[in-house]
Amino acid sequence: VQLQASGGGLVQAGGSLRLSCVVSGFSLADYTIGWSRQAPGKEREGISCASRNGYSTYYADSVKGRFTVTRDNAKNTVYLQMNSLKPEDTAVYYCAASRTIIVSDISRVDRYDYWGQGTQVTVSS
Repeated sequence: VQLQASGGGLVQAGGSLRLSCVVSGFSLADYTIGWSRQAPGKEREGISCASRNGYSTYYADSVKGRFTVTRDNAKNTVYLQMNSLKPEDTAVYYCAASRTIIVSDISRVDRYDYWGQGTQVTVSS
């Protein structure tokens, strides 16, 4: 089982990035997928979650209206489109998969079964 996150980088405030999470070893359609982030010295924060069919998505208030999560189960890939980036979005971003998490309860990062390795996003002011 593997989740491979990519797409991070350095961007100026106001810019955009799209993160990708490619999964292998299991069927993406069987899992709820979430994105979390962790800034230095802070706890890991759940920021978005997409249901198994992708029809239901939820976002933390800190990213709502700026970030969009989509999933392509046929390609075993989940995306996080991040627009209007702010310096406070700087963090390592992780994708994770869960069979049991309630999609609307994005704060429950402890409910994920598998995690990707993370990709660094740095937003300069």
